[in-house]
Amino acid sequence: MTTIDLSTPPPAPSGLLDALPRRVALTLAELRLVAERAGGAPLPFDVVAPPDAPPLEGRLGQSRGTSEDQAYLDAVASLHDPADSLARRGLMSGETVDEGLLGAVGLLATPTLALDLDVVAGAVQAKAWHRQSGDAVATLATVDGIVFELAWFPNAHWPSELARVAVVPEDLELDESAVPDLVDLPYELVDAAIEAAASSRADLLPVLASQHAHAVHGPDDRPLGESEVVAILTALTSEARGRLRGMVADVSSEDTTVVGVVSWVLLSDGWRALCPHESDGALRVGVRRVEAADLAPHLAPVLAEVSS
Repeated sequence: MTTIDLSTPPPAPSGLLDALPRRVALTLAELRLVAERAGGAPLPFDVVAPPDAPPLEGRLGQSRGTSEDQAYLDAVASLHDPADSLARRGLMSGETVDEGLLGAVGLLATPTLALDLDVVAGAVQAKAWHRQSGDAVATLATVDGIVFELAWFPNAHWPSELARVAVVPEDLELDESAVPDLVDLPYELVDAAIEAAASSRADLLPVLASQHAHAVHGPDDRPLGESEVVAILTALTSEARGRLRGMVADVSSEDTTVVGVVSWVLLSDGWRALCPHESDGALRVGVRRVEAADLAPHLAPVLAEVSS
């Protein structure tokens, strides 16, 4: 099987256009038409129409959720005829769809490795599906479920494409964070702190910190004092502005095998990677500052389990 190296950036462009990533924006209607012409290739998501009259909401009136569902369906219904719009853009001639589009959608449907990414950053929520087989990768991404970006490229460009997924929106202002660039905590402490915050019991954080004295380590593995731990727990439970979750699966056979999950949290000053690990038989969580370009190296060990 082809070895995938995401630990280094791609080489300088060779000058060949077919070696560069190609991206095309498609509406949901256009994407469905391309998938149909690609032999009925399944897409990596399902669009389920809401029921006409939910049991309770149908009697009590529309809720915010049902209103948003209806707005989405209205937007989809207003899309232009996909065959006409593809033809106007030179992506379809007669009944023939651009070969690149067909190949990309075909790869989405028949990959060896699947990576699903779910990103929330402020008010923006994006979903991306990356599918790899052999020496090629195809990706599909959307922020509204109406317009999608379809892209395909050689494996060498995968690291830079992954970095695009984790870029923080320009309109989301960043500030300082009380969380160090590197901190290592007991898993049960993080779990209890999140539960306390969810229950509006921030007063419990000092108690939790005292119960885990010297068990939280900062940079250089230095044990942190209770006041430092309280500040870190407070920041972890109050600064969150978003999250990134990536799930890697081996889909080379009929049985899909989930290989691993990668989780990041967006704090006041940017991304932190959450890295579960064991130490002396205890489960711990490392919280490490990362940048968008670090997503590929962070995923590399998980992907290597499939590609080795």
